[in-house]
Amino acid sequence: MVVVAFGSNVGDRRREIVDAASQVAGFLSAFRLSAIIETAPVGAGLENDPPFLNAVGVGETRLAPRAIYERLRAIEAAAGRMRPYRNAPRTLDLDLILAGEVTIDEEDLQVPHPRFRDRRFVLEPLAELAPDLRDPVTGLTIRELLDRLSVADSG
Repeated sequence: MVVVAFGSNVGDRRREIVDAASQVAGFLSAFRLSAIIETAPVGAGLENDPPFLNAVGVGETRLAPRAIYERLRAIEAAAGRMRPYRNAPRTLDLDLILAGEVTIDEEDLQVPHPRFRDRRFVLEPLAELAPDLRDPVTGLTIRELLDRLSVADSG
């Protein structure tokens, strides 16, 4: 199963996500999109940035992770994604979270996404679609990762 995270905090956020999901469904079969949720930006210095809409999509493909990544980047660019600085507000942010059991650690591509285990805005929507999906690195299910994050938040 391939997992893609969708985010937008500039412009018509919902339309950006829905349009991007439609494009991703063109190369991921059996594609499903989670509910779209609103979240605050995560990270130091981002407190005054506009809120995000986030969702997660899952599907299947025979494409290699690099090809998926390149298609996601092309969709972002077509949506007007600018990268003037790290964590800048964006029309569209697409992250390749998981690609089956594959692990990749290259300069511009890490699969699984290195920070997804700490991101409630990825884990909650993903738990809606695939709670029993396992992280190939930790062996934990998405539900277990979300439960761990909830315990950390309350402790």
